[in-house]
Amino acid sequence: MMDKKENDGFIAGKTHLDCPSCGHKGCYAINQDGSGWCFSCRVRTPKTTINGTTVVNITPNAKLFESKPTYLSLSDRKISQATASKYGVQIVQSSTGTVAEHLYPYYNENGDKTATKRRVTKNKDFHWLGSSTDTVLFGQQLFKAGGKYITITEGECDAMSAYELMGSKWAVVSIKHGAGNAEKDVKESLEFIESFDNVVICFDSDKQGKEAAKKVARLLKPGKAKIMSIPNGYKDANDMLKENQHKKFVSCFWDAKTYTPVGVINVIESKEDFHNREMKDSVPYPYKGLNKKLYGLRQGELLTLTGGTGLGKSSVTRELEHHLLKNTNDNVGIIALEEDWRRTVDGVLSIEAGARLYIDQVRENYTQEEVDKLFDILKDEKGDNRLWVHAHFGTNDIEEIFSKLRFMIIGCGCKWVIVDHLHMLVSATLEGDERRAIDAIMTKLRSIVEETGAGLILVSHLRRVEGNKGHENGVTVNLSHLRGSQSIAQLSDCVIALERNQQSDDPEEANTTVMRVLKSRYTGDVGFATKLLYDKESGRLSEVALDSFEEDNKDLEWN
Repeated sequence: MMDKKENDGFIAGKTHLDCPSCGHKGCYAINQDGSGWCFSCRVRTPKTTINGTTVVNITPNAKLFESKPTYLSLSDRKISQATASKYGVQIVQSSTGTVAEHLYPYYNENGDKTATKRRVTKNKDFHWLGSSTDTVLFGQQLFKAGGKYITITEGECDAMSAYELMGSKWAVVSIKHGAGNAEKDVKESLEFIESFDNVVICFDSDKQGKEAAKKVARLLKPGKAKIMSIPNGYKDANDMLKENQHKKFVSCFWDAKTYTPVGVINVIESKEDFHNREMKDSVPYPYKGLNKKLYGLRQGELLTLTGGTGLGKSSVTRELEHHLLKNTNDNVGIIALEEDWRRTVDGVLSIEAGARLYIDQVRENYTQEEVDKLFDILKDEKGDNRLWVHAHFGTNDIEEIFSKLRFMIIGCGCKWVIVDHLHMLVSATLEGDERRAIDAIMTKLRSIVEETGAGLILVSHLRRVEGNKGHENGVTVNLSHLRGSQSIAQLSDCVIALERNQQSDDPEEANTTVMRVLKSRYTGDVGFATKLLYDKESGRLSEVALDSFEEDNKDLEWN
């Protein structure tokens, strides 16, 4: 409680009271002039004087009017006398005969009138005569429970307007205290509202009204609530009545959409979107065996490439980078955290040259002009750059890396981004727990893919397996071998593993990598895909010819 001094226009010691109108606790204060104000229902209660003492009037029978209330049309709102009489609404006229005040009657569940809301038309101020605590919705006493349709509006005049606009034959009620208290008002009459087959919510077209409509809809049984949209140019039902838009209002009433929470789709209503969805263009892999299983690479997907140490992950990613530059017009971004940006460019140009240019002794055999010619693969038809590479200069900060990733996609227009590798991202975080760090990174990568629609290729390591043989001995990989967290598999659209027995005495076997699909959300087809043979002279990976490949892939359009 405040000390006995004036504070913000309120009488000291007369704040944090219970509201006599809405019943909320601690939200009511008495002004210096003796009137009251509720910060919850925002109702101003007038002052009156008893024996020379100013008090706040909370009695329902107080006589506060200079003229006698009467049943007439609400001409200021173009609501007919018949509708006003139906709802029991009276007016107070000024000395000039204009409508000065509206008097909205409120009833309890027993049908007894227990309160009146008084609205001053000049300044739109209103206050309660009596307490609204035990009252039902405005107009509720007029309609029997269990009807086919009921409409809920945001104000009394809107309720009467909607009733009139629809031919005065459907039940229409209003909340008591405005959009901010809509949930509370409806909850108090929920049994009555739920008794109707269809509940149409017709709140104001402003932001508050739309948000309140959704909150009220969530109170009702699924499929019962329908949210009505007020057409552009009108704020509420009364606006439409004043413009004689009866037909338009009725049309909006019948077009009201059944409320479904965000993320839950009404399939029948979304049928057009189903047919008109954007087709996912597939870019074929450079290997027939992968195309057979995966039907190519697609933007908007997260592909994880995994394998043991030294089993050719970098070689495969360079082949994919070159393939995308060679066979699409898309920009490509590369974030390679374990190498200098020049080594990254060396890798792409080496594939184009068919020679290991990243080895100084090999690059010396090429003139600068010959190397410059290889750069043509990095240009579009206008001669502009299509390859964007992360240059970390020896420092890696996780937020900076993600900032560059987003810049590559959004700022540089990269449709494909390769991140090599996940566990270097983990080391760039301050998170001590590897699993938690991986979960956070994978979630962020997944979000970026969903947000931007870019295709993302992520390189990930494997954990050590138990037993005498490790992945360097050609152990078959499964999803449980992914290092650190199952979120790698869960959040990836596709997981491809590399297997190779690099310790084999057979040179061909030691240089042959098996590609195995561990997950494919698009096709569901997993298992052995193909074999790639590494050529030490060219540094290239070529697919091992298997008789079954040609026959099984003959119908694919990229063959």
